[in-house]
Amino acid sequence: MAPTRVAIVGAGASGMSAAYALSRHPEKFSVTVFDEQPVPGGMATSLPIDPARFGASYINDGVQGCSPAFANSLRILRELGFAAEPVQMQISFGLRDDFWSNVFPSDLTARFAKDIARFGTALKVIKALEVPFAFIPVHVMLRIFRFSTDFGDKMVYPLVALFFGTGNQTPYISSAILERVFKDPSMKLFEYDPKSLLASIPTMYAFPNLHDLYAAWQRSVASSRSVTFLLDHKVTRIVSRARSRITLEYTVPQPDDAARTLDHAAFDELIFACDADTARKLLGTHASFIERNVLGSVKYLHDLTITHADADYMRRHYETAFDPSLAAPDAPADALDFASERFRPLYYTYQYPSDRAKLEMSFDLTHYQPQFRGAPPTGPSNSVPSSPHATDPPTHAASAQQAEPPFSKHVFQTIFLDRDGSGSLWTADGIRQEKRVAEKWWKQQSHRWQHYAKVVPWMMWPNGRHHTQFAGAWTVLNMHELAVTSGFAAAYRLGAEYPFRGDEECERLFRLYLGLSHGVRMRKEDRKGFFA
Repeated sequence: MAPTRVAIVGAGASGMSAAYALSRHPEKFSVTVFDEQPVPGGMATSLPIDPARFGASYINDGVQGCSPAFANSLRILRELGFAAEPVQMQISFGLRDDFWSNVFPSDLTARFAKDIARFGTALKVIKALEVPFAFIPVHVMLRIFRFSTDFGDKMVYPLVALFFGTGNQTPYISSAILERVFKDPSMKLFEYDPKSLLASIPTMYAFPNLHDLYAAWQRSVASSRSVTFLLDHKVTRIVSRARSRITLEYTVPQPDDAARTLDHAAFDELIFACDADTARKLLGTHASFIERNVLGSVKYLHDLTITHADADYMRRHYETAFDPSLAAPDAPADALDFASERFRPLYYTYQYPSDRAKLEMSFDLTHYQPQFRGAPPTGPSNSVPSSPHATDPPTHAASAQQAEPPFSKHVFQTIFLDRDGSGSLWTADGIRQEKRVAEKWWKQQSHRWQHYAKVVPWMMWPNGRHHTQFAGAWTVLNMHELAVTSGFAAAYRLGAEYPFRGDEECERLFRLYLGLSHGVRMRKEDRKGFFA
């Protein structure tokens, strides 16, 4: 019996995960992965920088790291011989009187003590009534529970932006999704604290060199000889989608920069591992009614990321160093002692004085990414699996430690959100040109409550119809972990095995995603108990 021919459109996290799962069955599937970029990775890219100037030769761009709860992402790194570096997620929100952090209590946390205490009760109510709260945006939830306007503006909205990178749509995020990042074991990023809102400093994981990781991922998948990568080949349209035959049109690069030519290929199954806008455009008149409506309900915003080394800009807009005058009068001495020596924020937000529901955010990449502390591109690993499908994780050693460069030579990344809705407020002009390293535009999914009314609960209907699967973080929530899981789910629907079968930490989210986005359970032989 001839292998099933599968086309995957997109070589980001979801497309690579689908290809990885399918490649484990070379006798069953013949796979072609298309991507318009010359390298795999999608939003997970790396950029070269001057090591003599910055103390490292690259930065990761677009995707920085993940929560320890993101079991599938961390497992795939280990499978490929890479490792993520644990890092303490210190935050610095606001300036002066509006400053607060999870490192030490400030006047602001003392001022909102009652609101913070009641926020835990609100999370419990939202969890108990998750379905209706899925359609209630955060700004309405704040009014329902009678939180003060300032508490929402100065504490809740910056947190929402941190969780989701929301493109300045923070007031319109689903309340149920906000609750999940505090409570759901597969998605949580922070622990709630009734006194300070955030419980201490959580451990996050910074990714190794993403360019190298995805190149290794491609080599691993291609080693099965059942998967072909057509990178730098852009799918331009679905020519036909009749019964079990799907025909794609795509561009073919030519030597010497000659004009690209068009070619066609036929497949039995199709996986869209790209954004919803692209999938809808490629389907064109072949899109079904449900596909047009679901894909068309995903709202995208345009964000600008400037990577730079402008320390003066950072000092103007953020609290970058410990200042004892910012601490609450009753701040514990041990917290202040720790902060005086080890206040190293990774993540900052700046709210616009004219509209505090809107903000811009920055990362201190020198604090965040391990290569600035001497870690190799593979991360803190001294062992690489010998097999492309090895299951034993590599042994880990502590990263080589080197002194970070002074703050004046740090590399930062500032994200300016929602060009069309907030562009007039941006402070991007304040970043000196000679300090800029790179500029990049992104198309960012919005997590408005409408996404959880018009997209998420309906994904199970187009998925699997017309021999077509949809994968990508946009199907639920913009997280690398969901992108990976969605790719595994698309491959599973086609008959591939779930690669991490038996790993309960990984399977938990996979089962949830399969039920939510595909409306199915794991196959009988893969589950334990009727409700698994």
